Amino acid sequence: MSEEIPKIYAKLVALETVVSDLRQGYLIVNQRYTNALASLKDLTAHASEAAKRSAAGALKAAEAAKNASMAATEAAAIPVLKAADAAADAAASAAEAAIEAAASAAAAAAAAAAAVAHQAEESSLIASAQAAEATKIATDAATEAVKMSNLAADVARTARIKRDAD
Repeated sequence: MSEEIPKIYAKLVALETVVSDLRQGYLIVNQRYTNALASLKDLTAHASEAAKRSAAGALKAAEAAKNASMAATEAAAIPVLKAADAAADAAASAAEAAIEAAASAAAAAAAAAAAVAHQAEESSLIASAQAAEATKIATDAATEAVKMSNLAADVARTARIKRDAD
């Protein structure tokens, strides 16, 4: 029995070393996980902010398209077809800007959703929901901008047809 005691001590020392190595490995993995979580949290916040700003841009572009459409309508009432055409072009450009903003909001929402998939924190879920709402706002604004652009183009076209008929 006394011959086996040194073997038992050697095995205990080996096990203690293994446990120490495992503990050290756990600390490293835990630190990396914590860092990754912080990065994902930042990514989620930035993606949400990008989606909100894109939505705001889409709303402004839709407003620009609406104003350009009104300008085209007013310009068509007087013999200034170039102004009506320019306003229609401006409305089309604003509609394109709104569409791009909506696409940007969608991309940001996708990034936020991806972050949520990796990180189950309530703040990420909220940010993802906000990004999705911003995407909806941007998409609605883009739709409105396209409608205004089409209206402006129709007004300019009608004015041109009327002028050519006279």
